[in-house]
Amino acid sequence: MFTPNWGQHGAAKRSDLLHALGEQTVRSALRHGVLSQPWRGVVVDTTRSLDTVTRCAAGLLAAGPGAVVSRSTAAVLHGCSAAENGELHVTVPYGSTARSRGGLIVHRDRFVDDDVEVRHGLPVFSLAPTLVELLCVERRWVALATVDQALAGVPDDQAEALVRSVSSRLTLRDDRRGVPGAQALLQLATGKAESPQESRLRLLVVDAGFPVPTPQFPVVDLRGRLLYVFDLAWPEVKIALEYDGYEAHEGRGAYDAERDRRMADRGWLTVRVRKEQLATPEPVLSELWRAFEKRGRPLVQTASGPRRAYTMRR
Repeated sequence: MFTPNWGQHGAAKRSDLLHALGEQTVRSALRHGVLSQPWRGVVVDTTRSLDTVTRCAAGLLAAGPGAVVSRSTAAVLHGCSAAENGELHVTVPYGSTARSRGGLIVHRDRFVDDDVEVRHGLPVFSLAPTLVELLCVERRWVALATVDQALAGVPDDQAEALVRSVSSRLTLRDDRRGVPGAQALLQLATGKAESPQESRLRLLVVDAGFPVPTPQFPVVDLRGRLLYVFDLAWPEVKIALEYDGYEAHEGRGAYDAERDRRMADRGWLTVRVRKEQLATPEPVLSELWRAFEKRGRPLVQTASGPRRAYTMRR
């Protein structure tokens, strides 16, 4: 049986493969599942068909000259897994005849060489323009989580420069749709979230009107020894918000309860949130509201569309 060893990352134009190997060999490989054809005119090594880089190489071939990996797909290639959604996004210059098809999303935009870098041998939008686009068009919590991951992935001395670059690009962006919200999200990003769901939780409580919490807040004893780090905290009122992800907290209920008791002895109120509660957060927000009440910092509940909003009582 023919074993492919060709093309960039196991992807090639079908016409090139026909020229190199002959029609009978290519047809046989497709018939036996050695090759797959994700889009017309493009074939890939089936054993690598789920690999992100292979899919990107195939998508660029399908989109044609000038195509660049973009949006959430570019973010994934930059190491930001929060943006992963199963779709493959590429951007082509205006005038290109490429079109979207079956899992390949083609966008048209103006861009210059400085917007593009090479990753894995493929043209990919660099990190700053990728984040700008996601902040404007992606689901808000996904965009925030992606920026958090991006900031966490660069050295501390480069994080501030990255934020400045994204902010500057937002200011100069031709399409103003989504820019105000993008700027607000950028201000909320810290790079300190330990998971995308922690970023989602931080956005949730801020959207609900709570004061912006401090992420990864350390609790130390009188000697300065680290006791614990809260996911989110309001240290001025000693209220903590902990995200209990399934992987990190499976089978740890008793341990977490004991730790909450020890923190309570030090004056902390801890509210815990499970992943499934993020979709229907009203009970958690109510518990958090009651915690602020106990601290003598009551919040006023007001109606805001289909959900509650919380604002500090003056």
